[in-house]
Amino acid sequence: MNQKPKSQSHALHSAPAGAQEAVFCKSGAGPALSVRHLSKRFGDRLAFNDVSFEIGYGEVFGFLGPNGAGKTTTVRTLGTLIAPTSGSAAVAGLPLTPENGLEIRRRIAIMPESPGLFLRLSVVENLACFADLYEVPDPDDRIASSLEAVNLADRAQDTCGALSKGLRQRVALARALLSDPEVLFLDEPTSGLDPVAAKEVHELIVGLRKRGVTIFLTTHRLEEAERLCDRVAILNTTLRTIGRPDELRDQLFARTLVIRTCSPLPDPDRVFRGLTGVSGWSMNGQSEYVVTVSDPVVAAPGVTRALVAAGADVLAIGESYHSLEDVYLELVNEDVKADPRSA
Repeated sequence: MNQKPKSQSHALHSAPAGAQEAVFCKSGAGPALSVRHLSKRFGDRLAFNDVSFEIGYGEVFGFLGPNGAGKTTTVRTLGTLIAPTSGSAAVAGLPLTPENGLEIRRRIAIMPESPGLFLRLSVVENLACFADLYEVPDPDDRIASSLEAVNLADRAQDTCGALSKGLRQRVALARALLSDPEVLFLDEPTSGLDPVAAKEVHELIVGLRKRGVTIFLTTHRLEEAERLCDRVAILNTTLRTIGRPDELRDQLFARTLVIRTCSPLPDPDRVFRGLTGVSGWSMNGQSEYVVTVSDPVVAAPGVTRALVAAGADVLAIGESYHSLEDVYLELVNEDVKADPRSA
């Protein structure tokens, strides 16, 4: 049975029409974000179409997709900066309507990719300026607590223009926290940062999650999303899939064992055929075999015994691992192949 494991991508070609159930909801509070068949057009150009999902309070939700997929436009729409063309949404418990725009903005904060700070002003002067714009109550206390939350209390008097990009991102995050938001939109918060600065931002996000802040995170760093997010959605104008990273891997890819031997097996089909939990196998190089299984824990002992009985010198046997990046690339590549313009 010399077949490659088949992709299970048919299960993910489109997200369910109804919104997904959120996993972290405050008791009786409902979802932090509820989006129903939301679409946005700019003339003849479709930014995103028929998008539905729900996010619970305290959840870190990753929003992934290629450039031009509609991620930032979705953030701007949910943040009341632009109006949707069709569909509906509720943000922080309020319907997304023009009448509710001001109250929604009081309950949320948006940190764009570019911090947009006044570089000639100090950190604390920047925050004071924005606290005044936001009409933040007790501004001195809010500024102090925001600086403490991002570990910048000792840099409060530094001029923003003299700070590194990583520190400026932390100032921008402190600015976003001034209003003590229920929902925080982070649009590419680690874009252009070195690994150390990005790690610091990751730690800040984890700390915010522990405080119960709902975080809507757009990012191109897939390892970042896998590390930080409770669930992720992949958008490519339409919502391709949504779920926990481990769920998406299991839905999209067959589970397999990867086996390496010192020399090729004389008759691998005879070794693997009929074993419990094994549905197929393929070669991946001269002495490496990929065995498709229903459950690696159940199948591995029998596969190992069969290899030993066949006299194989086994170098390694283990479950293959697909990252969130593999899931993302599989779905995005399917979109490219399905688009006649890419031919």
